[in-house]
Amino acid sequence: MSQSSSKFHTKQLVFSAVALALAAVASIIKPFSLPMGGSVTLFSMLFVVLIGYWYGPYIGITAAVAYGLLQFVMEPYFYSIPQFFTDYPLAFGSLGISGFFWKKKNGLIKGYIAGVLGRYFFAFLSGLLFFASYAKGSGMSAPIYSLVYNGSYLLTEGVITLIIIALPPVANALNKMKALAQEV
Repeated sequence: MSQSSSKFHTKQLVFSAVALALAAVASIIKPFSLPMGGSVTLFSMLFVVLIGYWYGPYIGITAAVAYGLLQFVMEPYFYSIPQFFTDYPLAFGSLGISGFFWKKKNGLIKGYIAGVLGRYFFAFLSGLLFFASYAKGSGMSAPIYSLVYNGSYLLTEGVITLIIIALPPVANALNKMKALAQEV
């Protein structure tokens, strides 16, 4: 399917909607949660990243921003409009940059890493700009605290997911899903 089109095709909408629904359900399953927000989920970021991997950056980022808004509706954590944009459309939307790797060798792994690092950047920025007061009493500066706090859940889930998707049976299944998602 052509990435140059500015319209979603029916199949792209259906596959994207299913992936976002799976991401939403997976985001509810939290083996590990932090007291001030953030959690390791059951691979929720992977489902969002898959959309970019299947269809490229335009559709990937669009769907990821939509997912960020869905996350806000599901678990609103709102202090100000700049914080809202940083924590939801920008942070989750950055998962869609996986689409820039959709035609590359090992595109899913590269795209997943890029997407998670993008989300980590915006989570760090939000922590630094809007939640720096939480660093008081921790013995860390606000930037270090934000890096450690956000890295503790984002990078943990990221590493676990990378291990899982690198397993040959999982990689083969994900490659078959991409082929199915792109069939005309």
